[in-house]
Amino acid sequence: MAAQDTHGQPYAHPISGLKLIVDMNTLELLDIEDHHDYGLPEVDGEYVPELRDKPIREDLKPLDIVQPEGVSFTLDGNELTWQNWKMRVGFNFREGMTLHQISFNDQGEERDVAYRMSFAEMVVPYRDPGYDHYRRTAFDIGEWGLGYMTTSLSLGCDCLGEITYIDAVINNSKGEPETIKQAMCLHEEDNAVLWKHVDGDGSAEVRRMRRMVVSFHATVANYEYLVYWRFYQDGNIECEVRATGAMVTTPLENDSDKAPPSGTLVDTRTYAPFHQHFIVARMDLDVDGEGNTLVEVDSSAAPISEENPYGLALQTQQTQIASEKDAGRDFNWETQRAWKVMNPNKTNKLGSNTAYKIVPGDAFPAMLDESSPVYKRAPVIGHQLWVTAEDPAERWPAGDYPTQSVGGEGITTWIKDDANLIDEDLVLWYVFGVHHITRIEDWPMMPSDTVSFWLKPFGFFDQNPSLDAPRSKPKGMSCH
Repeated sequence: MAAQDTHGQPYAHPISGLKLIVDMNTLELLDIEDHHDYGLPEVDGEYVPELRDKPIREDLKPLDIVQPEGVSFTLDGNELTWQNWKMRVGFNFREGMTLHQISFNDQGEERDVAYRMSFAEMVVPYRDPGYDHYRRTAFDIGEWGLGYMTTSLSLGCDCLGEITYIDAVINNSKGEPETIKQAMCLHEEDNAVLWKHVDGDGSAEVRRMRRMVVSFHATVANYEYLVYWRFYQDGNIECEVRATGAMVTTPLENDSDKAPPSGTLVDTRTYAPFHQHFIVARMDLDVDGEGNTLVEVDSSAAPISEENPYGLALQTQQTQIASEKDAGRDFNWETQRAWKVMNPNKTNKLGSNTAYKIVPGDAFPAMLDESSPVYKRAPVIGHQLWVTAEDPAERWPAGDYPTQSVGGEGITTWIKDDANLIDEDLVLWYVFGVHHITRIEDWPMMPSDTVSFWLKPFGFFDQNPSLDAPRSKPKGMSCH
């Protein structure tokens, strides 16, 4: 922090209208495009307290999180065990943190849930046709690498409580190993009530919800991405991303100019263009083993009939996704569409197939013409969910080398063989993120914008797997 305190906000006064065209193979400067010069507007762009002439709040009391008996998880090498969950934590230069061999101990039986989960791509197209932004389409994973952009975490700032850190080792541009100290954070969190019931006689049973959080942070130029995978005592898994940092802004030519239709005026003669953050989560699920089938589930109201005279009946329809010709799936709000990864070879005690359900969250359409260069280079953003048969060569849904791509690579090429998806080792690619219609309140420093989705057991267990959670201990009036 000390070095930053003495410097101004680097994104407060971007140079508009000037671009350098460089051959990145030879590092030769090919051309200088000097399109315009709109000067430097007088903006209020500083966010460090020492550079702002405004008081800081002083009425916030300390908030400490302590576990006097220690944490409830164990870390043996890279193997994490907590509340029936077991997994391995990995890291690489491109994806950043990865999770492997995720299982749940169900009354003594180690049951597979997922083989590997990570982020495989992040596409950030700026939706402003102006000179400063029409080339701005970042592939934050394929071009930059989340691992390279991962930053060290600090207790009391990035993490709070009883924290266990894991260092990460990556290679530098010379191929030499470099260590990112405290790159990943492991800790437990209280999260309100897990389940509760009060009987008619006033007696109550309450269980506090606790979750295991595995996280890392990456700074990609102006934005920070804070990634959290959370594991719950009831078998749920939540994936959350918080986007924060400094927005890219652009000066206007004149004081009387208004922001263009594709942006928001955020400061004096300055606008922030609309843009989108598409995150592609890659999930190689192994629900009770490798043989899985994806089922699309839609809800609908049954028509009024003799059997349904009041029109109250709600029903679901299930559609198996049989082969890769149907690999791209879209969220449907009207039917509250969700997807189940089902094991056709395993059943619970009531005879239904064991499954995990993908509960969609923060998904949005690409809103791009399919002929646009952005869409051609990243057609993966054209659907909210893709499913493919597992193939070790299929890792990067926008192509192996998106920096040099012109389109026609990645997931839309993989599915041309129309591979079978029934009772196969499946990989799911969920596309979610931030549809960022910029706000004044996002300037000069953007509060975290939180997006997420869930994986929830659906008939995977025979009943609520958290019934064995210990009773909550009252401090004062009895809670049971």
